[in-house]
This record gives sequence, C-alpha cells and structure tokens, in this order.
Amino acid sequence: MKVLSGIQPTGRPHWGNYFGAIQQYIQLQSEEQSFYFIANLHALTTIRDGDQLRQNSLDTAIDLLALGLDPDQATLFIQSDVPEISELCWLLMAGTPMGLLERCVSYKDKIAKGLPVVTGLFTYPVLQAADILAYDSEVVPVGEDQKQHIEVCRDIAQAFNHAHGETFVLPKPKILDSSAKVPGTDGEKMSKSYGNFIEVFEPVKPMKKKIMRISTDSRPMEDAKEPEGDHLFQLYSLFASEEKKASMASMYRAGGFGYGDVKKAIFEEAEAFFAPARERRLELEANMDRVHQILGDGAAKARVKAAEVLARAKKACGV
Repeated sequence: MKVLSGIQPTGRPHWGNYFGAIQQYIQLQSEEQSFYFIANLHALTTIRDGDQLRQNSLDTAIDLLALGLDPDQATLFIQSDVPEISELCWLLMAGTPMGLLERCVSYKDKIAKGLPVVTGLFTYPVLQAADILAYDSEVVPVGEDQKQHIEVCRDIAQAFNHAHGETFVLPKPKILDSSAKVPGTDGEKMSKSYGNFIEVFEPVKPMKKKIMRISTDSRPMEDAKEPEGDHLFQLYSLFASEEKKASMASMYRAGGFGYGDVKKAIFEEAEAFFAPARERRLELEANMDRVHQILGDGAAKARVKAAEVLARAKKACGV
C-alpha cells in the first residue's frame, strides 16, 4: 500500500494537530511506501515572506522527525524540491473543468467570507491532485472534512484517464479517527484560528501557565462531577494510561476535588508524554546537516517516482 500525506508549514503543531492527524500519519509509515512532504508551494497562498516560509518548512520537518517520523521507513521531503509536481500540475490543469474547482469548499468559504481570493487558492485542488497522483498513491489519510479533496483528485485523474488513456492510479481516502476530541483552553475545539491552542513544543513554563488558565465551570469542589464530556478530563485522557484515566474518573464521580488538581495532572502527563520528542528535537536542531541530508535524500527518492509518473502522463497527452 502506497501512502501519501502533506503538511503545510503555516505554524508549529498544537495538541489538536498531533492527536487529530500527525500521530496517525506516523503510524502509517511502515506501509509498503510512504511519502510525507512539507507543502511549501501550497503555503505560498498565505505566507508572503520568503525567510519565514523557509524557516517554517525546516521547523515542520524537524517537528515531524522529533515526533517519530523515521526516514528509514518513510520518505520525507519539501514539496518544491520535486519540480516534477509543478509540471504535472499544468498537465492536469489543462483538462480540469472550472466548475469542479468552483465547487470546492475552501474556495467557496473564502468567497462567502468576503476574503481576497488568489488564483493559487482557486487552483489549489489541482496542485493537490498532482501531489497525490505523482507517487501512484493508493491511500491518503485525511479528516472527514477533507474527504472532498480526494474526491476532486479522483475526478481530475479520471478526466485525464478518459481523455488520454489509463495513466493515473485512483487514490482512496483513509478517514482519520476523530474520536479523540482535543478541546482548547476555552473548552471549544483546539484551533489556531481560535487562539485557544497549546503547542506540542511549547516551552514548559508557558505550557503550564496555559493549562492552569483553562476555563472551567463554577461548581463547588465537594460536588460530584461526570467525567464524560468534561474538557479537562478529555485533555487528561489524551496522555494518561487507562489505569490513570479510571482513577481520575472515580475522583470526578466522588467529588471533593478542585479543577486545579486536574490541571496539574494534565500538565504532568503532557510534559512526560512529549519529553522524548522535545529531547529529539533539541538533538536535531544541533545537527542541521543531518536534517538537510534527510530532506535531500527524500527529495531525490521522491523525484525518481514523480519523474516516472510525469513521463507516463506526458507520453499519454503528447508533450
């Protein structure tokens, strides 16, 4: 099974990114072939500062490696280091109906909000299709809300195949498990746009401060509380063992505790959970030559496959 996933370098990952996606991406790295790329070409639609984009791309690569992506198992690279993608994008764009792109959610959302829409955002799904099709990807892990992207990719590939003969493998989405809800510091879904997030690599003191400021209700300490649905308990459950979760649930139901006790427990479990990744990240930052080598080797391997698919597509359409 060939797996592909891309991550935009638009900022540092928070707990929601990790448990909602990154952890599950990394669990798939042992498949037959797995490609993971830093989608810096996509990020150009929102990041206009070149130095920032370069640094963000490196930071994202280091974050993935620190969190467990193994370059001996998976191919990690920066999107723009595979120029075949841009050429393939144009071949696909030449036959992609505008109506298909106009129906895409990300474009429609921007229009509805009255935000400026650049051409790159409108044609974003075609570049995304090139990303997927260039490696004969069979499975693309996505959230339920991103399923449309894979459907659009399949439509684009089918249109090309219909016009020029069987050329592209049609990918299938692997819907990520969303059961582990990650509430933010205000109890709502953790999101950068809400400003309620805690970064995976947040320095320890600021992380503790954010956790201790998480909003709670005003029920008295002596009241029994139901753990299910409580956002503090949900956060604790992300990190704690089953035994510790059961003990915390019993404490909730018995009452006689303060939310500060739970917050301290969340901090302790989160700090311990991410400690190995923090240590690996420091080691990687101290050895940037190794990081660049991993990305260079990954791009070289990705280019071999992308060139093969591009040649197949060019021959099919006569260029």
